[in-house]
Amino acid sequence: MACLNMISFIVPAYNEALLIGATLDALHLAGQAVAGEYEIVVVDDASTDDTAQIAACHGARVVSVAHRQIAATRNSGARAAHGELLIFVDADTIVNEAVVCAALDALRGGAVGGGAAVAFDGNVPFYGRLLLPVLVRFFRVIHWAAGCFVFCTRAAFVAVGGFDEAFYCAEELVLSRALKRQGRFVVLRQAVTTSGRKLRTHSVREILPLLGRFALGGSRILKQRHGKELWYAERREDPQAVQRMPAG
Repeated sequence: MACLNMISFIVPAYNEALLIGATLDALHLAGQAVAGEYEIVVVDDASTDDTAQIAACHGARVVSVAHRQIAATRNSGARAAHGELLIFVDADTIVNEAVVCAALDALRGGAVGGGAAVAFDGNVPFYGRLLLPVLVRFFRVIHWAAGCFVFCTRAAFVAVGGFDEAFYCAEELVLSRALKRQGRFVVLRQAVTTSGRKLRTHSVREILPLLGRFALGGSRILKQRHGKELWYAERREDPQAVQRMPAG
């Protein structure tokens, strides 16, 4: 049974042993700071490393699945969660008290859901530093949530059927559009810090053509696993692996 006013942090994870500990520590700090009841649900999607064990040692409830499909993994977390306030956080993302408080204020003020601004950890290529502020502004204007931090009420999430499992990526944008039809959807000015490892481990010649195919192919392309190696291939070693500390 869902618990009124409980916050459920839902963290999908696949082979995130290097980063998930700091992510969970940050969630605990934020959850304790808002002085409410909270839980952390890590959805371990067939990891072959110590992700599940590390998550359990960091006070998370671990749900094991074998989807290897991000929308389905997020939905499994929502089904397992007990809270009425759902906050989806990527396993490579650090949140802080300010962004969680702002999200809760928005939900308790009548919003059905939303997202946050995003910053990258460490160094990223120049084009990433150039494009990020533009994308953050665009997402705020168009009311889209970046996938690393999405929040909503359980009622709105259920009403739209959760994340659309037909999509192998951009599922957070599809959810954003669906939630906007349910009510007010906000993108916070407060930022979360997410890993810039994809930009560090994939060249601009790999990433920009991929984005171009998405723009030209529309939802048909997004519903195919083929060509989604950026999300589903074995992760490349980050040449600038960042030692992260939870945000206070």
